Amino acid sequence: MNRNFLIPAIILIALAVFGYYYFQFMSHENVPGENKFRMANKYLQDGEHDEALQMLDDLLASYPEYKEAHLARAITLLQMNRYKESKDAFNRAISLDENFAAAYANRGILNDRMGEYTQAVSDYRRAVELDPKTAEGPGYLWRFLHNVNKKPSTIADRADYIEAELKKPESERLLRVQELDDQQRMYKK
Repeated sequence: MNRNFLIPAIILIALAVFGYYYFQFMSHENVPGENKFRMANKYLQDGEHDEALQMLDDLLASYPEYKEAHLARAITLLQMNRYKESKDAFNRAISLDENFAAAYANRGILNDRMGEYTQAVSDYRRAVELDPKTAEGPGYLWRFLHNVNKKPSTIADRADYIEAELKKPESERLLRVQELDDQQRMYKK
């Protein structure tokens, strides 16, 4: 077979397969509003918080019971340092599903950042109780894709640390290290 024909043929077949799977799985909504939700998450991941928030607000106007959208909205607001609104959104997600481990894990991060350490520990522990995998933290693939060499601490590690620090006299406690706290990852499940 002619080599000049083979390479373009392989590329064309690969594009056809990619296109089929893209339109089959990415453009089809299993849940109403799912494509808008994916786009909002892409904006959030890219640090385009205003765009993410606008898209999530539009989505929730049409689908107010979409718990994952409330979670993404809460995370977006947290990233924007709009803590009160973020907490309200986390609470809304939890009110829609009292067993929503990711919402508890992220509300724990919010409480931690707000200095509400007892509530943070409670939320962290509840998240791990509901979904023990949240205690594992990010796996190798996530770390590779986000260029994180060292495995970051998990919410279970953080809860243990906070509890140990709270047992110390107040003058000896170290509960915040801004550079490390800013690296804490959000939970999306």
